Amino acid sequence: MRTIWVSKSGGGDFTSVQAAIDSIPEGAAEETVLFIESGVYKEKLRIPKPDLRLYGVGEVRLVYDDYATKPGSDGVPMGTFASCSTYITGDNIRVENIIFENTAGESAKVGQAVALYVDADKAVFKNCSFLAAQDTLYLAKPKEEKQNRSGRNYFEHCRIAGDIDFIFGSATAYFEECEIISLNVQKEVNGYITAAATPADKEAGFVFHRCRLVSDAAANSVYLGRPWRDYARTVFLDCRMGGHIRREGWDDWGKPSVNHTVHYAEYGNDGPGADTDVRVSWSKQLQEHEAGRFTLEAVFGGDTDWTR
Repeated sequence: MRTIWVSKSGGGDFTSVQAAIDSIPEGAAEETVLFIESGVYKEKLRIPKPDLRLYGVGEVRLVYDDYATKPGSDGVPMGTFASCSTYITGDNIRVENIIFENTAGESAKVGQAVALYVDADKAVFKNCSFLAAQDTLYLAKPKEEKQNRSGRNYFEHCRIAGDIDFIFGSATAYFEECEIISLNVQKEVNGYITAAATPADKEAGFVFHRCRLVSDAAANSVYLGRPWRDYARTVFLDCRMGGHIRREGWDDWGKPSVNHTVHYAEYGNDGPGADTDVRVSWSKQLQEHEAGRFTLEAVFGGDTDWTR
């Protein structure tokens, strides 16, 4: 196992996270561990190396400030994908105690501004934070736009903050005991937590288990999700939902045809936003035996050792 220390003060092997990543040989046979000492690292990071461990020592913030409407080098707005502060595309990666942030500003002013993009299999995040506004956490492009395996991602004891579609993409992702924070933009529709683009051949998209959905936004103003693609799959299990969650729960993004293809479901949730009496008719309230299809083991096909 190779160990690398990154320190802004100069006390480590590198002062830059990207320089440390770039130092790892292509095709390295051993696992690499990066210890990143406290500080704000303003770098637009690309992390393509597999078998990598990143550990924050103290408060570590990986930040950048690009946004979708910002002109690129060709004068054309860079778009959502290019706005990402950090890109992770290497499989078998584990990240702990790190804050990923896009500091571009409010969604009404800058549009989409992604804190982290992940297109990797067996990606684990524990005790991490993901902070932005619109499109905070991007979990792989849809299949038709870029070939991907819709990798497996696992989040545990993380904080994710944003307003519009701030957890989105085509991955199969499991969120365990995370805090999902909807920012207050002071509008009648204050936002959408998810925008899944689950491939049609996948049984599970985004699964939230024992998470807390919180906000200081007005009551009945935030949707649980809307479908970025027609087979979006999102499930909330045993979560605590604040009063900001809209009573109908889900939005079809003006595409009524998806009412027959999406799988939006809930089970065992509580709190003022969990009342299902007037949920949209095309969402589902699971029975106990149906909820069993969305345990961690079921979602990842029994292969869960990598999440520990």
